[in-house]
Amino acid sequence: MAPPILKLDDITLSFGGAPLLAGAGLQVEPGDRISLVGRNGSGKSTLMKIAAGLVEPQSGEVFRHPSATVRYLHQAPDFDGYDTVAAYAESGLGPSDDPYRVTYLLEHLGLTGAEHPASLSGGEARRAALARVMAPEPDILLLDEPTNHLDLPTIEWLEGELSASRSALVVISHDRRFLEKVSNATVWLDRGQSRRLNRGFAHFEAWRDEVLEAEELEQHKLGKAIEREEHWLRYGVTARRKRNMRRLGELQDMRSRHRGHKGPQGAVQAVASDAQDSGKLVVEAETIAKSYGERLIVAPFSLRVHRGDRIGLVGPNGAGKTTLLKMLTGQLEPDSGTVKLGTNLEIATLDQRREDLNLEDSLAHHLTDGRGETLLVNGEQRHVTGYMKEFLFQPEQARTPIRSLSGGERARLMLARILSRPTNLLILDEPTNDLDIETLDLLQEIVAGFAGTVILVSHDRDFLDRTVTSTIAPANPSAPDGRWIEYAGGYSDMMAQRRGAEEDRRKAERADKAKAAATPAAAASVKAKGKLSYKQKFALETLPKEMAKAGAEIAKREALMADPALFTRDPATFNRLAAELGTLRAGLAAMEEEWLELEMLREELEG
Repeated sequence: MAPPILKLDDITLSFGGAPLLAGAGLQVEPGDRISLVGRNGSGKSTLMKIAAGLVEPQSGEVFRHPSATVRYLHQAPDFDGYDTVAAYAESGLGPSDDPYRVTYLLEHLGLTGAEHPASLSGGEARRAALARVMAPEPDILLLDEPTNHLDLPTIEWLEGELSASRSALVVISHDRRFLEKVSNATVWLDRGQSRRLNRGFAHFEAWRDEVLEAEELEQHKLGKAIEREEHWLRYGVTARRKRNMRRLGELQDMRSRHRGHKGPQGAVQAVASDAQDSGKLVVEAETIAKSYGERLIVAPFSLRVHRGDRIGLVGPNGAGKTTLLKMLTGQLEPDSGTVKLGTNLEIATLDQRREDLNLEDSLAHHLTDGRGETLLVNGEQRHVTGYMKEFLFQPEQARTPIRSLSGGERARLMLARILSRPTNLLILDEPTNDLDIETLDLLQEIVAGFAGTVILVSHDRDFLDRTVTSTIAPANPSAPDGRWIEYAGGYSDMMAQRRGAEEDRRKAERADKAKAAATPAAAASVKAKGKLSYKQKFALETLPKEMAKAGAEIAKREALMADPALFTRDPATFNRLAAELGTLRAGLAAMEEEWLELEMLREELEG
């Protein structure tokens, strides 16, 4: 085993109340790819800052190899003193580092380098910071939420870049799929302490549940042991009780441990407030189109959204996802075409920019709209502090200004607000940003089980796979040209269908080339004989029946997949039906083409 190049041991840190870190540790060896996970507020970012040397712990040991280089991705990078993004990124290079790496990284991250830092959006600032920390190829790369505000193509590029990097990696992220791709070890920060699993994030959740079950069993055993000792204390022989002071001391110690045990932080408990059912048809868009100047954002596109549908919008930044979403929900007029919204719609929106938040408001004021101490949730009058607890806020935070909340806490607050309002159409724009994995689990359950309709924009592949029934994406994701296509299922289903369509296209091209070479000779042979062969006649007679049979099978599967709850209830069956549907459609297309060629040949001979 290689010696560690970074080691934190028995780290303790407190900000005046209960310790944030109480004996936490982190060990990084060459080749490590560590996912650092834990609830919002568990101290992940603080532990990473201690590893980077930006925060000093109150106690504990910090070791960094003297020759090791460390780079830390700041969530809020400081651009003071830099006139261009390129200058900022190059400032992270060492004397022997290659400046071309900055150009390469900025290009793949969608920046030219000539931008002035003051003009950058939050997402562009994150990209510039990524280029700065990755360019030197350090020995240790510490990344805090690197995928926030990145689009899917860039996230997938980043996965490949990190996998090929020689740097040891410690990463904090809410993106399950990203963590599964880049990690080979997991460190779980929980209640101030850390535990390590020497396997990637894909194995973390099952392991975490086993640890918590074993801990609960241990506490149960301790409680039973205390009961036995207390029984002895009350009913045992008095003389023996007086002599056995050691046993009394052990009982006091057990009581102390049992009282002092701090269980895991509870899960967010919430459901969406029900509203009156909307009409069966929620949105009907007919050949809508939108352009900005010469650039076509949405080519003529039609869509019907029915009650119960859960639709995901994906695509690279700038492709027009938000524009399409606003047209579908009536917030933006199309240049051409029509959008018809259904009846009885109660719409709730979660905006990725958190623009609905007044940072000077208190949490209670934001949740109640300033209407006192209570709010109405699902027809029930609730006190605001009780409702806040369901989203893991403490009662004393009711008067706290929103400005003081972390990104994850702000996301939870917005989620609490929209879920308290009666709604039958949820519009979620990047809802997963800043949420911890446990809150993400809750949001997935809410969306998947929502009785109304959901339209969401997300770059989180795992979230899409677990929630949506269909996915809308650009027809040409590498160079969006305004054309959009709806695919059945989530992100993985979309990718499978795209691969299948690409394979079908290649097969058709090969078949066309073969037919182009073979058809003249075959036609000449048929003409020479003056009639069709027995095999051709048989095919001409039987193909219509086979086509009708294939059409019936296709219709049967389409009817089964029209059930909006099928994907959530039985994803394996949904995926099997989607694969069978693709095969049947390809077979039907081939039969139709063969029958048409034979029919044309028959007419030519008879004519």
